[in-house]
Amino acid sequence: MTTHSSTAEVSKEPSQAEDRQGMDEIHILWISEGMSCDGDTVSLTAAGQPSIEDLVLGLIPGLPKVNLVNKVLSPSLGGEDFLAPYRAAARGELAPFVLVIEGSIPNQNIIEGDGYWTSFGNDPETGEPQTLNWWIDQLAPKAWAVVAAGTCATFGGIHAMAGNPTGCMGLADYLGWDFTSQGGLPVVNVPGCPIQPENFMETLVWVLYHAAGSAPPPPLDHMLRPQWLFGKTVHEGCDRGAYYEQASFAKDYNSPKCLVKTGCWGPVVNCNVPKRGWMAGIGGCPNVGGICIGCTMPGFPDAFMPFMDEPPGGTLSSLAIKPYGAVIRRLRGMTNELVNHEPKWRHNKRKLTSGYDPHWRA
Repeated sequence: MTTHSSTAEVSKEPSQAEDRQGMDEIHILWISEGMSCDGDTVSLTAAGQPSIEDLVLGLIPGLPKVNLVNKVLSPSLGGEDFLAPYRAAARGELAPFVLVIEGSIPNQNIIEGDGYWTSFGNDPETGEPQTLNWWIDQLAPKAWAVVAAGTCATFGGIHAMAGNPTGCMGLADYLGWDFTSQGGLPVVNVPGCPIQPENFMETLVWVLYHAAGSAPPPPLDHMLRPQWLFGKTVHEGCDRGAYYEQASFAKDYNSPKCLVKTGCWGPVVNCNVPKRGWMAGIGGCPNVGGICIGCTMPGFPDAFMPFMDEPPGGTLSSLAIKPYGAVIRRLRGMTNELVNHEPKWRHNKRKLTSGYDPHWRA
């Protein structure tokens, strides 16, 4: 995997983002016509800290007024009525706006002759479908910020796996990893298959606070992911991590022990789901007995297949930790037995045996 410029550098480049005045109103133009299942939009509706309703109703202090345009959540009748804000933005008549892309970006250049991979509305003059690529070309350079929602949009995801006929890629692959929005930000990547609801909302709110002039740019890592969300591995936040240290490994999916031997990639995957949960802090893959298949990672899915098989590194690491784990497990068991008894001076007899001396003086 190619690495890219560090986030710290990307976030500091544009002085215009630091010098500008905050804005009072902003549009969010969400396009889910990338190669996707719309699962990220569906997941977004489960957010509660904050919820999408809190955002659009203006219940979050200090944020600009937000006008969200999303096909699943829009009250529009559809068709050209729904597309009107997108067309206005493409003409430069609607600003500022945040462009959110859901789904991977196909390569239109590999198509010989007529045809397209995915479209978003039809050209008013010709009636021909307008490709997702056309919309990105028109809107991304004009957007105050560009956000990729979900692993398909961030890194290509399932549609970009080896052998695919579409040449799919992530949004930063398409725009360039050095792309800078009108607000001075790179593409903001929020991976997940689908997005963890609060992860996305937290990132979006940070971007909006930055737009309001009351927050710095969000800190991103070398793959343009929010550092505070994806800076640790699944294993580092997993409730089952202590079992790994003690070399106690599950042999099936009904066990509460470490799942590395049953196919979990948690020790090397950047994701906070074990800590954050899924809905209202509940759920999340290893929390409910599911293995981590690396769905937030740039190499997903190819680097983690075949799913359910023990990761190559899991064999070596689990073998290496067995001697240590056996000793530690035994010692902890002995200590646990020792501290699982009350002291002998806790009794209801007439004589005090705690060691208290009434004649003791400081």
